[in-house]
Amino acid sequence: MAKILITEKLQNLTDAQLVEASSQNKEAFYYLMERYEGRLLRYIHRLTNVSDTEAEDILQDIFIKVYRNLNGFDPDLSFSSWIYRIARNEIINHYHKSKRQRELESLDDDPEAFSNLFEIISEEPDGYQTYIKKEQAQAVHKVLEELPQKYREVLILYYLEGMSYTEISDILRKPPGTVATLLKRAKDKFKKIATKYHLKS
Repeated sequence: MAKILITEKLQNLTDAQLVEASSQNKEAFYYLMERYEGRLLRYIHRLTNVSDTEAEDILQDIFIKVYRNLNGFDPDLSFSSWIYRIARNEIINHYHKSKRQRELESLDDDPEAFSNLFEIISEEPDGYQTYIKKEQAQAVHKVLEELPQKYREVLILYYLEGMSYTEISDILRKPPGTVATLLKRAKDKFKKIATKYHLKS
């Protein structure tokens, strides 16, 4: 019964409150991990071409880094953007440690997410709902792979991770105006490359 009460209490806490509680209660940190583990695993897979095992290793490194730096978290800021910034840095570290010469790629197993991305970027009111198929999602996937990493990353953060300009600004450590410019250029390049794969209305 006590365990259930603790869990229910943790469910009602905000991220910032869980961070504060984690200094005295490890269960609060474990709950915080559970809250973000699915999102971060998707982010890792969307931004890299690592295996499931490697993704789990990166996730573990992220949470270790988060726990070690909890005292440095500013409760007036978004915890979500803070933990995504740490995740992004760990992904980059993993990339640099790798002996393989490869560019970060977007490999995601959710075709609907890619179809939705094309729908939003293309700004089509009907969203191609009548014929969006797996083949189109794969084509969108290929378009993302061809984009420079800085453009692919901002598209993933904004459209697939649902981050705001402010959050992306915190994650990338770039002014919101720069984020807006990056996003616009990313959309333009995305649509230009998309024509090669016959992704058009």
